[in-house]
Order: sequence, then C-alpha cells, then structure tokens
Amino acid sequence: MPIVFARSTTIHAHPSYIDVGIKHVRDTVMPALADIEGCLGMSLLVDRDSGRCIATSSWRAEESLRASEGPVLKLRDAAAEVFHGTTEVSRWDIAVMHRDHHSERGACCRVTWVKAEPAHMDRAVDVWKMAALPKMEELDGFCSASLMLDHAAGRGVSSLTFDSAETMERNRERIDSIRDEGVREANAEVLETCEFELAIAHLHVPEMA
Repeated sequence: MPIVFARSTTIHAHPSYIDVGIKHVRDTVMPALADIEGCLGMSLLVDRDSGRCIATSSWRAEESLRASEGPVLKLRDAAAEVFHGTTEVSRWDIAVMHRDHHSERGACCRVTWVKAEPAHMDRAVDVWKMAALPKMEELDGFCSASLMLDHAAGRGVSSLTFDSAETMERNRERIDSIRDEGVREANAEVLETCEFELAIAHLHVPEMA
C-alpha cells in the first residue's frame, strides 16, 4: 500500500480573525497548493474558542512534500498574518484513512495525540486498525477516521469525524472508552484530545484501512 504524507500547520489564531482566515485558506491557499506538484489536497480544523486551527496538506510522495517546503513557507507566513497568529509545523505519514461517507457542512472532529516508543509504533497501528476502528465505525454519525504517525518521534494523531457537534457529543463517553482501551493495549500514552469544527474537508487521501 502506498504511503501518503502530510504536513500539519497549527495556527494559534486570534479568534476574531478565524472567519477571514478560513476564507483566505479556501480562496488563496488551496488553489496555490493545487498548483504544486504532488499535492493531493488539504483540510482545515478550527476551534473558535481557543483560536487553534490546524491546516493539513496531503502529499503523494515524501519527495513532493520536501520539494514544496519553500512555496508552502510563503503561504504559511501569509496565512499567519491573516489569522493574526503564530504557527508550528508537524510532518506525518498517513497510516490509516477510512471513510464511511463524506462529511457535510457542520461536521466536527475529535482529535487525539498520542506518544509511544518508536519500536512499538507498528503494534499501535495494528491495535488502532483491528480493535479501535471497528468500534468507531459503529458510532452514530461516524463519517471517517484517520491515523497519522511521526515514527522517529514516537508520536501519532488520530482524527474522528462526525456528522455534527451533537453526534460527537453524544458519543463522547464511548469514544473515550475506545481510546483508553486502545492506548492501554498499544502501551501508548494520550498527550491531548481536542474537538474541532471541520471548516474545510478536501484532504483527498485514498482509502487506506
């Protein structure tokens, strides 16, 4: 199975500039990325309360990801100005992408960052795919789930997308239970869990389950 690569830019935005920032990403950043060789698409997660926004672009090959660093740096700096915020960058391998159906307007994501020994990462992926994912799929309003890894750092991030904030909230206890069971079995540690509005959903990563 081909590995797809991703770059996430976390923008610590001024909350009052989030809407203008979303428009900038949709109208300026996305068309510019589409012109860069090897870019598959992008998504944007937004937490209006904290101002935390995460823009993730997907790339067909690691060479494309590396070659795009220069042009993307300019786009990132311009976006930071529009959002009136600071940025930090992470790079990932997309290990799993599974969709039940495409998300519609109003979709929300629950994102969990985990840490594990680099030597245990393959086991963590197996636990996530074989044990956690089938349980997530049964949840009311489930749209999709992804798992991205930074093998060298022993870090991973999973994202669950639901049809609405209501369905995500209704499933919160069950999601926590699935997460806690999985990290125990994978000998991993939860670093953080956050909930976001899915402002832009055009990552265009193929099914990788």
